[in-house]
Amino acid sequence: MSSAKAEPVLEMQGISKTFGPMKALSGVAITAYGGEVHALMGENGAGKSTLMKILSGAYTPDRGGSIKVGGETVPHGKPKAAKSMGVAVIYQELSLAPNLTVAENIFLGNERASHGIVNRGQMRTATQPILDRLGVDFKPSTPVSDLSLGERQLVEIARALSANARIIVMDEPTTSLTSRETDRLFDVIAGLKAENIAIIYISHRMEEIYRLADRCSVLRDGSYIGTLQREELNADRLISMMVGRELSSFYKKEHVEHDDEDIVLEVQNMSDGHKVKNCSFTVRKGEVLGVSGLVGSGRTELARLIYGADKATSGKVFLNGKDVTPQSPSVALKKGIVYLTEDRKKLGLFLDMTIADNINICVMAGDSGTAGIRNFQTARERAENEVERLSIRTQSPFVNVGSLSGGNQQKVLLGRLLEVSPKVIILDEPTRGVDVGAKSEIYRLIDMMARQGMAVVMISSELPEIINVADRALVMREGAIAGEVTSGPGQPIDQEAIMRLSTGTRSAA
Repeated sequence: MSSAKAEPVLEMQGISKTFGPMKALSGVAITAYGGEVHALMGENGAGKSTLMKILSGAYTPDRGGSIKVGGETVPHGKPKAAKSMGVAVIYQELSLAPNLTVAENIFLGNERASHGIVNRGQMRTATQPILDRLGVDFKPSTPVSDLSLGERQLVEIARALSANARIIVMDEPTTSLTSRETDRLFDVIAGLKAENIAIIYISHRMEEIYRLADRCSVLRDGSYIGTLQREELNADRLISMMVGRELSSFYKKEHVEHDDEDIVLEVQNMSDGHKVKNCSFTVRKGEVLGVSGLVGSGRTELARLIYGADKATSGKVFLNGKDVTPQSPSVALKKGIVYLTEDRKKLGLFLDMTIADNINICVMAGDSGTAGIRNFQTARERAENEVERLSIRTQSPFVNVGSLSGGNQQKVLLGRLLEVSPKVIILDEPTRGVDVGAKSEIYRLIDMMARQGMAVVMISSELPEIINVADRALVMREGAIAGEVTSGPGQPIDQEAIMRLSTGTRSAA
């Protein structure tokens, strides 16, 4: 497909949007062609979601802009009109009804009926060819509650196809998917391209953009920055466009590595009898130890054993040479070992509580005097200090955490852990679901922790993160430590060595 010769299926010109005093979008223009994946990138708050909600009709833009699909003008602020003209948006939070079947979800709001009665058999019959197009193995009669997240994503795509979508917007579609489900989704996207459907793909993950995108447009602070062709895509240009600074300032690694005698954490023969097998390693004072491996290799399970969140069948944990093998997270916390979960929303934060309460929750017992009355002034000052130190973007520490962006939520969780003054901090996917600017800030915080003498264990699925932030890397495979990859003076960690250990392949002779 040659974009230069084809007519665009989508043209958005001069799109602006104002919310009260805030200008969310300013004169944004974007085009998309049938049979292409057009990536849309930018930090949280750049305006990506606002632009797509205007496209879908959920928001009405300011006067002056225009939207055309197939050369026809789409009326502003009318979702049914946008849908009828072929626009479908699949949001990060899926909008399926789990108690209904696949077919019922696909036709939800547009049910087939005979004599005023919903005809489920007709809907199942109409659904099967769509599922066949996607190559799925579940049935129209399958309850959505029985499906994995990846399969539910495909139901959303099937719903779009049932409405004869010409443009499908996918907003962070792989956030909760396994690597196998992600690969399957990418195969489906290739099939949609072959059917001349335009895909607008929103993601923070650079590797996905390199793999999928035919073109990539970047927004920053509500303004259109530019569009790169596939052959122009590289990390330097994308990051510079998104955050206004060069890649050289993106990763932070200014801490000094310590001697082998400065071992803070030692894990010996840790096992759970199932997913973790006889793992041993050490971490030194002021060191960032990366833990890499494929999804399902046992990285998170190992972290939870060290922290005492799950019971180990064997193994010990030593802190500064003393056996502190925790039986529970509360014991680990008291000893100075803290753990940042990979799922901050379900397992980390109290989303309906304030920033201040979330930061103080592990130390608030110490705020009570002899009369048992909590000192709220101390708690407030602690929260304000963390907001300033971690550059948490908020109007007040008393704003609910649930209203913050992913990156700011992650910094609140880090602030809570740092208030414990830990000796060891285990970070499980610390930049998952955060934008590129927030990633850079989190890398700065990790470097700060190492400079303060903490032993940092960083689990990550992103190889650039391991290579540029960690001092050395453990690689896990099938629950065991497959090996270690170190960096030398002026030499980064070897990415190919990590992949060989992750997959169990040998290097070429």
